[in-house]
Amino acid sequence: MTQPAVVPKVTPPLSDASSATTTLPADIVLEQARRIVLFSGVSAFVWSFALTMDAFVMPVFVGINPPWPVVRLEIAGAAVMIGVFLALRFARSDPHIKAKAGIWLVLLNAFFLTLIELSHMEGATEGLGRPSWIAIVILTAAVTMPATPRRTLVGSLVAASMGPAAVTIAYFLDRPVPPLSVTFAYYLPNYIFAAVATLPSAMFQRMGRQIKVARELGSYELVERLGGGGMGAVYRARHRFLARDAAVKLVRPEALGETASAAQAQLRRFEREAQATALLQSQHSIRLFDFGATEDGSFYYVMELLDGRDLQSLVKQFGPLSHERAMYLLRQVCHSLAEAHARGMVHRDVKPANIFVCRMGLEFDFIKVLDFGLVKTRREETASDLTDTPVTAQQQLIGTPAYMSPEMILGGPDVDRRADVYAIGCVAFYLLTGTHVFDGNQVRVLVDHVHAVPVSPSSRLGATLPAAVDALVLDCLRKNPADRPPDARELLNRINAHNLAGGWSNAEAESWGRDRLPKLAAPLPEEVPSARLS
Repeated sequence: MTQPAVVPKVTPPLSDASSATTTLPADIVLEQARRIVLFSGVSAFVWSFALTMDAFVMPVFVGINPPWPVVRLEIAGAAVMIGVFLALRFARSDPHIKAKAGIWLVLLNAFFLTLIELSHMEGATEGLGRPSWIAIVILTAAVTMPATPRRTLVGSLVAASMGPAAVTIAYFLDRPVPPLSVTFAYYLPNYIFAAVATLPSAMFQRMGRQIKVARELGSYELVERLGGGGMGAVYRARHRFLARDAAVKLVRPEALGETASAAQAQLRRFEREAQATALLQSQHSIRLFDFGATEDGSFYYVMELLDGRDLQSLVKQFGPLSHERAMYLLRQVCHSLAEAHARGMVHRDVKPANIFVCRMGLEFDFIKVLDFGLVKTRREETASDLTDTPVTAQQQLIGTPAYMSPEMILGGPDVDRRADVYAIGCVAFYLLTGTHVFDGNQVRVLVDHVHAVPVSPSSRLGATLPAAVDALVLDCLRKNPADRPPDARELLNRINAHNLAGGWSNAEAESWGRDRLPKLAAPLPEEVPSARLS
């Protein structure tokens, strides 16, 4: 599962590689390595297909027996290319090393094709003026797995020269060879294609440099893509001077909206998220390092990179949580939102997918509340705020139906911190039961939030929970905001006063993680990486 804050497998810094491919971003180098594996697989298939046609189909169905030397060379070519494909496919080598193998694949194919051409040189005049198989291999390789222009040119010229070199050797060995004029006309297309092959390579490398420059945001350089959606993508980024990685959320300019007013409204939303997040000092709120805009108009902000998963995926994989653990986690959620409420903010999109449970140093089951993108403050002007109603100008629902309060659904003017309290009750219900308060299609869920009376978590779970837990959840789910606890701080006080999380601790969380998520509970590395100045 990919999340903005999940630490993936570390990709080596681009400047650590020694080849010219270091001018390309790591994900493009990885894609180039995949293409080389694909090219080797296609080569193995083509050689095997040619062997099948010449050794079986042609003799049996057409009555033509190709020369035996050709068949032997096709056997050798197929065997070698199958071996190369298997080696590249299953070798655990650095992508930068695999990215260099493309030119050797071209030379291997050209070598066997040259041997086949030499085996029946008397028929060379049949292909005069037309590209040979070597020319096709050269251009196909340049388009599908481009290297640097210099490397492409050198490799392509070597491949194109194999035929003339073989003819020259055959001439000195007193073997029959075509006249010099025929040889020139036969192999000239190979050299022309070798020169043309440098064009896609040059374009590809220039594009790679442009992408690398575009990905350098302030003091951060994008390393690899973690995930994305309709609005943009999230990247793992590395600070150029500090030994610290971060998560960068990059929003494409075209995703801001089709009209200028829609784009401005979305831009205000992302700026508001960045500013609101930067204000919060709770250890359970996601930390923001930087935000801004790129030259092409993309909006970005840089957040801390966390090691863990969101509560939605946690419950999906492992089922409902014990009431002690659920309250242990919710207590931290309330700690984050209590500060936001004290500052006059309303999150408006509290849901398990926006709550990250992670490891923070020696602390396990450590909560971080994410995505303050729909946050609303008392200082906003209602007339200019397009997110006051549950539907935007683009007819997109603001919030998540399963966790929306009745007043948000109805679009009333009194959406305040008690809407977050309602959402916390929905989150608690999900953690305790593994189900939503109301299920069904989107319209049905919205109607039920407004009119239907929710059952207690105990009733849905079919097991007895402490009465204080059921009461806390049901109090949060009151239809009338005035009947709910006034804010997250009141919920935090109630959880602490009734000691609802008393049966769960950091030691319990570490033990649980060691049994089910051993990688997350692994010992911390003894060495602290030093900053790399580059």
